[in-house]
This record gives sequence, structure tokens and C-alpha cells, in this order.
Amino acid sequence: MRGKLVVGNWKLNGGLASNAKLLDRLVSGWQADPGRTLAVCVPFPYVGQAQAALSGSAIGWGAQDVSAHASGAYTGEVAASMLAEFGCRYVLAGHSERRQLHAESDVEVADKARAALAAGLTPIVCVGETLAERESKATATVVLRQLAAVVAALSGDVAKIVLAYEPVWAIGTGKTASPAQAQEVHALLREALIQGNAGSVQVLYGGSVKAGNAGALFAMPDIDGGLVGGAALDADEFLAIGRA
Repeated sequence: MRGKLVVGNWKLNGGLASNAKLLDRLVSGWQADPGRTLAVCVPFPYVGQAQAALSGSAIGWGAQDVSAHASGAYTGEVAASMLAEFGCRYVLAGHSERRQLHAESDVEVADKARAALAAGLTPIVCVGETLAERESKATATVVLRQLAAVVAALSGDVAKIVLAYEPVWAIGTGKTASPAQAQEVHALLREALIQGNAGSVQVLYGGSVKAGNAGALFAMPDIDGGLVGGAALDADEFLAIGRA
């Protein structure tokens, strides 16, 4: 039983006052459930605030990126060990916006996932295709290539990651892959994980997940939850997704 995991990615949003209200509402509205986990990945400056608000609750927290380096002359980067000191459980690696806007390669993403694991964090490794790649029928080629880089870097440790399929064409666009479309790609990824002896890895769907479509998506056999963007900034909406 893999269980369900719903992770909110706040992206470049938040403020001390608004965060406090959102986190307080999440804590009061979420009940611990052995089959479901809720977490938020917040901007670096707010990791301490998330720790203070969520410690002792049933909600996990983490960051949106991590350095591949443990220490050194890397101005502006944040090491996995630093995040671990703030109680982070999760960290995103290879979100499509990082791949696109910061030209992160498959190898860089794999290195970040390895660094996260070395510090005891769970990397949520993101894979997904653009609209052009989907229309050219390259979805399988793209997502399997992205996953293969991580498998090669982590070897047996790949079983310790979380994988998130996020079709780039459905992020922030209001478009969502149908449950059948999403399941098709998740099944493909699951088969690759099984071949790598990591079939128990949770595979999340990310791409305009809302309370209205979460139930149908999460009912698919290979979809183990969601990586939620904009809807995670609305406490009631996010809680509803977590319960879906």
C-alpha cells in the first residue's frame, strides 16, 4: 500500500502574515490519516516559519529547490543539510520551471536528488513534457529519459524518492490531463520503476490539480497523489484536495 501524498508548491508566493493564516488553517483543518500525507514546499525564507507552525502537526514541510553541493563557494545556493536543520522532510528537484527558466539538465536534477537523500531528505523528482513534445508524440521518450538520469545516479536509492509527473502544458494554464491521459504516463513510469526494483515509489500528478478534479485523478491505479501549485495557496481548496 503506497498511500496518498499531496504536496503544495507555493512557488514565488507568500508573506509572513498571509503564511501564518494559511498554515494555521491547514493545521486546524487537517486530521492525521495513516493512508494520507499532506505537506507544503515553501520559499527558502519561510522554511523556519513552516517549521514553527507545523511542528507537532500531521503536516510535513520542505523546500522548492536544493543545491547539488554540500558546501563551498556557491553564493545563493542552499545545501540539503541546511534544510534538514529546519526539519524539512521534502524538497523538489527538477520542477519544470527550474528546468526551463534555469536550464537545469537531467544530470543536475539527478545530482540534486542525490544530495537531498544524503542529508536525509526525500526528493520529489519532477518529470514532464512540453506541449510541443506531447504533440510530436515524444512524451514517453522525454519522461523516461528524465527518470533514467535519476535512476543511474541513485542506483538502489531510487526507491527512496517521490516522483512527480507534471505535464508542462498543464502547469498554470488551467488545462489538466484527463485522468486517463495522466494514468497512461504514470503507468509507463511505474513500469520503469518496477524494472529498477522501485515499484513502491509514490508517483504524483502535477498540473492544475484542483478539488474538482483531484478525486478522479487520484482514483487512477498508478496516481498516488498530487503536486499542487496555485490551489495550495487557498487553505480550504488545498485541504479538499488532500481529502479527495
